[in-house]
Amino acid sequence: MIFSTALAERLVYRGDFALGTLMRFLPIITQIFLWFAVFDAIGSADGSEATEIGGFGFRDIVAYYLLTMIARAFSSMPGLASGIARQIRDGEIKRYLIQPIDLISFLLLNRVAHKIAYYAVAIAPFAFVFYLCRGYFVDGWPEPHVLAAFVGSLVMGFLIGFFMEAAIGMIGFWFLEVTSLLFVFMLFSFFLSGHMFPLTLLPDGVGQVVRFLPFKYLAYFPAAVFLNKIPDDQLPLEMAVEAAWLTFFIVVCRFAYSRGLERYSGYGG
Repeated sequence: MIFSTALAERLVYRGDFALGTLMRFLPIITQIFLWFAVFDAIGSADGSEATEIGGFGFRDIVAYYLLTMIARAFSSMPGLASGIARQIRDGEIKRYLIQPIDLISFLLLNRVAHKIAYYAVAIAPFAFVFYLCRGYFVDGWPEPHVLAAFVGSLVMGFLIGFFMEAAIGMIGFWFLEVTSLLFVFMLFSFFLSGHMFPLTLLPDGVGQVVRFLPFKYLAYFPAAVFLNKIPDDQLPLEMAVEAAWLTFFIVVCRFAYSRGLERYSGYGG
């Protein structure tokens, strides 16, 4: 019932979803011109002698940005943490305490419904843009096992994004205002997820630290899997590490919620 209601509510905004998806791809045009200029300046952007930076050629870079658009659409959770903190601060969370509804499960079902509604409507704009840019995918479709790993990484990326932000929202049980903390988190997420550039472009020492963090599973890792940038012998280990991070954030979120409820006090009607 919760899922079907949330899905029906989200489908009301299908026109906004479709238009927003098309507009989201517009900045990629700037990226194409920028990276072409970079590759052209240091060597050749295309052809048999094409230059590579951090294991990515010019066409790989463009394909990478397109794929990170998909990954970020899965893992981004706008308003989740701030919404939880606000409900705690305003006392709205009381309705979850007096009814047989689990807050985290309720919010997760809402986000699943949102993503299903979004992709059901946005699949046409996605298909249109990827068809126009099909020439940038030099190796074409990956092998079936790589494609399965790509889908699995997207699903786990969605869950990591949800439980990570939900855990941050639970801090509202201890602090009335979490806006500054959320700003810092979003800043780190934007730069360290690989949304701006492939993480292999970072210097070795910094890159090793960043690639150990969970942020890379929000954007970089799914795109790298699809483009065969993760060697086959490392792929199972990387998937296992992503699953371990997911388990970690589920435990942290549940623990923070249970401890927060012990601390919470609600007064008035």
